[in-house]
Amino acid sequence: MTKHEFEVAMTCEGCSGAVTRILNKLGDEVKFEIDLPKKLVWIESEKDVEFLTETLKKCGKEVKYNGTK
Repeated sequence: MTKHEFEVAMTCEGCSGAVTRILNKLGDEVKFEIDLPKKLVWIESEKDVEFLTETLKKCGKEVKYNGTK
């Protein structure tokens, strides 16, 4: 699986919780890590970047794709 890095404008635990809830809805198709202090989210998935970006935007925060890791 490809590991993608996203910058998400998270400012608190509530923000990271929203990201977690949204990504958990994708089930076993994704594995992810969140680094709240650095405002980064790493997602391992076979889904395309556009799908992952649109999914993250559902939390209402600004999302920027940084590339693969």
